[in-house]
Amino acid sequence: MKIFTKLFQEVNTYYVDEISPTTMMNAGIEAMLNTLDPYTNYIPEDKIEDYRTMTTGEYGGLGVVVGNRNGQVTVLMPNEGYAAFKAGLHIGDKIIKVDDVEINEKNADEISKLLKGQAGTDVVLTIDRFGEEKPLQVTLTREKIHLKNVPYYGMVTDDIGIIQLKDFTRKASKEVKDALIDLKEKGAKKVILDLRGNPGGLLSEAIDISNIFLPKGVEVVTTKGKIEDWNRSHRALNNPIDTDIPMAVLISRSSASAAEIVSGVIQDYDRGVLVGERSFGKGLVQATRPLEYNSKLKVTVAKYYIPSGRCIQAIDYSHRDEMGKPEEVPDSLRMAFETKNGRVVYDGGGVLPDVTVKGFNYAQITRSLISKGLIFDYATTFHHEHTSISSAKQFELSDTEFEKFVNWLKGKDYDYKTKIERSLAKLIDSAKEDKYYNEVKTEIEDLKKKIYHNKESDVMNFKDEIKEVLEAEIAKRYYLEAGEIEASFDDDEDIKEAVEILNNDARYKKELGQN
Repeated sequence: MKIFTKLFQEVNTYYVDEISPTTMMNAGIEAMLNTLDPYTNYIPEDKIEDYRTMTTGEYGGLGVVVGNRNGQVTVLMPNEGYAAFKAGLHIGDKIIKVDDVEINEKNADEISKLLKGQAGTDVVLTIDRFGEEKPLQVTLTREKIHLKNVPYYGMVTDDIGIIQLKDFTRKASKEVKDALIDLKEKGAKKVILDLRGNPGGLLSEAIDISNIFLPKGVEVVTTKGKIEDWNRSHRALNNPIDTDIPMAVLISRSSASAAEIVSGVIQDYDRGVLVGERSFGKGLVQATRPLEYNSKLKVTVAKYYIPSGRCIQAIDYSHRDEMGKPEEVPDSLRMAFETKNGRVVYDGGGVLPDVTVKGFNYAQITRSLISKGLIFDYATTFHHEHTSISSAKQFELSDTEFEKFVNWLKGKDYDYKTKIERSLAKLIDSAKEDKYYNEVKTEIEDLKKKIYHNKESDVMNFKDEIKEVLEAEIAKRYYLEAGEIEASFDDDEDIKEAVEILNNDARYKKELGQN
């Protein structure tokens, strides 16, 4: 510590150019923490508000998600019930100014700071709206925003409900509880809990959400750390809502931390069937410690173990290769454990679902239309031309309407290269480098003719999947986030598999080891 302090003083005093002590010290702190794990972080005072938003889901602002579309700051989603929604902002509106500040040259952090602020304060947005000749000025009053942990719940079929849980901030368990009660009142006899893409959050909320489906008193998770205070067994403390309703839990490779606790606990007690992909594998617990000058340290203090006894941490940050890269727990060191019904499960690599559904990969043409913003832009055009559509679940583009989309694409840039085209380009480069190109030129030209895509024919060849994406984007314009979700029900492979399992009692029991 003396060397570190002395070195900093010497560099600060004698270095040839002026330096920023704050920048230099922050770099030193970050480099030191980077030798540990990605979850141990220094949070300076100017980042505390962002951290508070992450843990509480609350901030002062307008309740709107914005992003960059073709170099312009664009409204992606006004959150229902908040200032942006009440002021009539549309998905696709391009924000030109915040008050008198032009924002197109600003980065995401700068734009966020301009939009956020003390509840009760006003802000004037200048927006460019499709179909309007002149920019519009809209005055909004900032308010306290609470981001929902459950952005959507509803009925997939007449008797199967779904709860989409996106975060584990405060009140997550209450939102799940309220959603389940409401779904049961609407006739749900079975339920799907969607944890896909959920990055986790508060451990206490993971425990309480597990408790909604498990009896009072059962062990949910155990934490073990270097400090004895972190060696704790956490049990379900509340009366459950329903311990018998058949359930499926959807997980993906980006389901992590608290999402893995809930899914792992459901699996360990054979309480429901897990469907999807192997989860991320984060079995580490963080706590925050106060530091000077209103800063904080978020530090990993323990590992968590779910009821079967397994820890699902996938990466061993205490062991690194010669390049300094942390190592994954090898398959040979993964230990076998058993669920309540005796099904074999393993530690060290996330939560493996009971039923694996291979992730769907869009065709290159579809990815190109999405990445170049053409699906987004056409949905904006469609919304301008149609005052309403049928319900999101029922909405479908007719062949005539899809043909309009195809015609709209003419002259627009959505070119791309397929994997085989890129491989052929590498082959040509290698042939030229080795001076063999002239000898194989004729064969290569013949191969080119066979494999080079026709982007216009690709639009029709992949019509079905392009329609699915386009329908969801259009439904979002009319019904916001709920519309996008409901429009995808009949195309979502995870949901379709979960519905099939829940509707097949024999298979459901077999998956849970009850036969």
